[in-house]
Amino acid sequence: MSTLSFQIEKNDGASKARAGTIATDHGVISTPVFMPVGTVGSVKAITQQQLKIDINASIILGNTYHLYLRPGLEVLEAAGGLHHFMNWKRPLLTDSGGYQVFSLAANRKIKEEGVVFQSHIDGSKHLFSPEYVMEIQRSIGADIIMAFDECPPYPSDHLYAKKSMELTHRWLDRCFDHLRNCKPKYGHTQNLFPIVQGSTFHDLRKESCEFISSKNAAGNAIGGLSVGEPEAMMYEFTSLCCDHLPEDKPRYLMGVGTPWNILECISLGIDMFDCVMPTRNGRNAMLFTTKGVINIDNKKWEKDFSPIDDGLDCEISQYYSKAYVRHLMKSKEITGLTIASIHNLAFYMWLMNEARKAILENNFQNWKTNWIEILKQRL
Repeated sequence: MSTLSFQIEKNDGASKARAGTIATDHGVISTPVFMPVGTVGSVKAITQQQLKIDINASIILGNTYHLYLRPGLEVLEAAGGLHHFMNWKRPLLTDSGGYQVFSLAANRKIKEEGVVFQSHIDGSKHLFSPEYVMEIQRSIGADIIMAFDECPPYPSDHLYAKKSMELTHRWLDRCFDHLRNCKPKYGHTQNLFPIVQGSTFHDLRKESCEFISSKNAAGNAIGGLSVGEPEAMMYEFTSLCCDHLPEDKPRYLMGVGTPWNILECISLGIDMFDCVMPTRNGRNAMLFTTKGVINIDNKKWEKDFSPIDDGLDCEISQYYSKAYVRHLMKSKEITGLTIASIHNLAFYMWLMNEARKAILENNFQNWKTNWIEILKQRL
């Protein structure tokens, strides 16, 4: 077993972008990296074989809240953890469930001990404390696990955001204290990432970054952004956090986002991303391509027999035509959802690989500016 390590290979000369590698017990991850979201131990509409062969994902996410409720810890432990349960031999990351608790505002109560919430499945009551969330993530067995935090809504006033941040910091100490007395359950190292909070207040974000940096964790995450604030504000606070988090540790921006959001945030110093957008939008007929964004429902694609995206080195993207995928979507054929999801994730992986190449060639800033203009086009 070895603790996660991060090696920076190249810093871009004209921005804060960097290319690196993260080494875990389940494999090496090249950065910048996009992590597909497998909420319940499955990336929606896509098999693990397709994730490896068609998409070549190096790491995927599981969701602590959802996996805790179903299939439950007893099943996961009997399987030997999520890696074995879903037969995924590459790295896994689990979030802490904090964001799901945040989204259950009408059915949860936050207190010092933790959060009491009602299951969205059967209405049963549960308590997530920092210690119990660490135990849940130990049972799931991901390589990277997240500290339990409170994600304040946008907008929040300064007093609420400060109290929320301080609670997150106290919970972080409890997460670390609990893990010090535990051994990994499945023979591989689990690495805890703290989460920066502080809403949209410069003093709080700086204070949170400094507190979290003092923990010398294997990596650090930025939470509480992309929750409704203007895009420019998201970039502003991402940049601020990157300026105050350690340079020699990976930085993970949680829940972001569009292809252009990701490129901008790479330029600000972010290494890791996740978002449901490529799969969710794909299932709703939005395709991201190397020429711009396509709404495949539009009638203009009805007789377009050209490939989904001939600029993408993905068999799925070149094998099926726009007209055919539109037909599948209109027919509510599940194969259409799979094709669209695979294509969008393959596009995101292509984008990360190209961004990495541009950084290594010391040309990221020019490359990014040119591509953002193309990628935002509505075709």
